Amino acid sequence: MTIDKSKIRNAATVIVIRDRHTAPRILMGQRGATAAFMPNKFVFPGGAVDLGDAQVTLASMVDETCQNRLAEDADGSLAHALVVAAIRELWEETGLILGQKGAWEGTPPADWLTFAQRGYLPHAAPLQFVFRALTPPGRPRRFDARFFLVDADDIATDLDNFDDACDELSHLQWVALSDARKFDMPFITEVVLAEVEARARQLEPPASVPYFKNNDEESLFLRLRGRPLPS
Repeated sequence: MTIDKSKIRNAATVIVIRDRHTAPRILMGQRGATAAFMPNKFVFPGGAVDLGDAQVTLASMVDETCQNRLAEDADGSLAHALVVAAIRELWEETGLILGQKGAWEGTPPADWLTFAQRGYLPHAAPLQFVFRALTPPGRPRRFDARFFLVDADDIATDLDNFDDACDELSHLQWVALSDARKFDMPFITEVVLAEVEARARQLEPPASVPYFKNNDEESLFLRLRGRPLPS
């Protein structure tokens, strides 16, 4: 099946934060110069939801607060696929595993085979939904992206070993949160960084999530907080 990349696609992005109570650092990498979307920019690991993500079994789900926020102004059934995509993209682009020890039932999908061979099931409970952004019209790719924050202590594998990463991101590195804006990054990444800075030492998931909604009519900065959004 051919995917129409001109349409808005749901996507998931993961911000891994390390040493959050002392000297917070976040994991970033650089997109390739020939990438159709955000070439050369430093970004967090992430990407579009795949068709098979909804069928992947999770060892755990995000908590109820995050599930409720994910369901606002969206199809509530997307939450499962979004968190699966977040864990898959983190694995593919960095080689880091957010998982719990366990055996898969049946044969894992091709893009999960090496994850499963390490003896892990995807583990979504540590993910916190902290930001949502819709790519503005006119871009070569448009994504309805959900950003998830996760503490590095919840990663099951060596935080400094990126050997299993694909080549989509280069220069993977732990960046001091205070230095991150020195890198060449997309505008929306800078906006998300401000939210991460505000939440760096907060362990509970946010009850209210910012939503930067760019559509064909207007750009709105809304908040998802358990009540209907303005029309």
